Amino acid sequence: MHEYSTLAAVDLGSNSFHLQVARVVDKQLYPLDSLKEMVQLAAGLSADEMLDEASQSRAIVCLERFGERLRGFPLHAVRVVGTNSLRVARNAASFLDKAEQALGFPIEIIAGHEEARLIYLGVAHSLPAADNNRFVIDIGGGSTELIVGNRLESRKLESLYFGCINHSQRFFPDGKITKGAMKRAELAARTELQAVSAEFSSTHWQEAYGASGTARAIARILMLNNYQENADDESITPAGLERLRETLIKIGDARKLSLNGLNPRRKQVIAGGFAILSAAFTELRIERMAVTTGALRLGVLYDMLGRFHKEDMREVSVQEFMQRYRIDPVQAARIESLAIFFGKQLLAHHTDQEEAEDALKLLAWAARLHEIGISVAHTSYHKHSAYILDNADIPGFSRMEQRQLSQLVLSHQGSLTKVRDFLSDPIDLSRSIALRLAAIFHRSRTHIDLPEMSLSIDNPCCRLCIPQSWLECNPLTETLLSNETEAWSKVDIDFRIEDPSGREPA
Repeated sequence: MHEYSTLAAVDLGSNSFHLQVARVVDKQLYPLDSLKEMVQLAAGLSADEMLDEASQSRAIVCLERFGERLRGFPLHAVRVVGTNSLRVARNAASFLDKAEQALGFPIEIIAGHEEARLIYLGVAHSLPAADNNRFVIDIGGGSTELIVGNRLESRKLESLYFGCINHSQRFFPDGKITKGAMKRAELAARTELQAVSAEFSSTHWQEAYGASGTARAIARILMLNNYQENADDESITPAGLERLRETLIKIGDARKLSLNGLNPRRKQVIAGGFAILSAAFTELRIERMAVTTGALRLGVLYDMLGRFHKEDMREVSVQEFMQRYRIDPVQAARIESLAIFFGKQLLAHHTDQEEAEDALKLLAWAARLHEIGISVAHTSYHKHSAYILDNADIPGFSRMEQRQLSQLVLSHQGSLTKVRDFLSDPIDLSRSIALRLAAIFHRSRTHIDLPEMSLSIDNPCCRLCIPQSWLECNPLTETLLSNETEAWSKVDIDFRIEDPSGREPA
């Protein structure tokens, strides 16, 4: 993969959108520029989980500004990730079409556990190296991520469906901050945290850190309003939180808050964010929490850098899944080798070679993982494989990449009509043909001597050139290949088998 001297990450958070640009020197990143805007996308989610027009408009205007800053960046030097609000919004697909046009780059929606992993990666890179286990909490606009990790490795990950915006809307809908409302908000957050407290309590770590806006905002308020015992203390403590709680309830109205260090645009969501953080302190038995500048966007940048230096988390995850589901590594290697052989032929003339390289990577992973469903049942195992790949937490992969893996594996045997829409994309069609043929040739699960073959596609016609003499010596494979003609015809692809001489086998 090509390396770049400058990388950019865009974090489409439920509260704020962030853009960070960094210069690459060896395996280190040096910040060059950053932009932030409080779009508050989560505030535009209706009860039926639809993004309203106002929130979409705010987002598009922001992305147009980000797009101007990113103009001229190579496609693969920019990664854009969407979080909780875009995970749950029912009209996210239509919004993403407009958003990608405004920004000029594709947007990936990442799962909660993947968001947590990337947050920790960003936090870990912003802190001095230490052997202590570290706890990180990131209270976003629509979700809260909890992580326990050591050095650069996250070991426990969780994503909970509440953040400063939706929690504020639920318990302080009119901006009124009463003692009763605060108590209910904290108890509700504690109830959610109880389910994970056994894994994230202070017995599992030695240092606690708060990442992103809510924790940093509260730490700043505590320091600038002298709510800490030590005026220079930039951390968060239970005593400081108690004093802030008293102040919030005493003022009683989010619109009237005039605390030093409180951004006016955060007034409406500070009570919900406070309730979540206070509940975490109580439920997880936190005595002190430092704040960090490291966050999701920095984690995205370092994750990109790792891919360029052959340290791709997706590769690690694939290996772990192969072990977990007891994949036959020899058979997987056979399928992968032949699938890549066919895939390279089909994508040889693709106009964007970096895109073709990415496509072949995903094809290789699909080849290694296509049999994980056998651990559920051999019958229709490809359907079980597809379900696992679509729904599991697979570190490093975006939701879109998991969906592509799932559909590719689903298409590798059986009827193709179920993946007709997936096959409408030329790259996905090429990968499906390559994986499907590789599975046919290696159905015996033993070593076979393959003849010289070539595969080409000129949609809607696909030609496999293979000696008729070899097919006559391998009648089962010949039958299976002949059956492919009918299978592909049902999705309007003309699949043909030809002898190198140009004759179509009888």
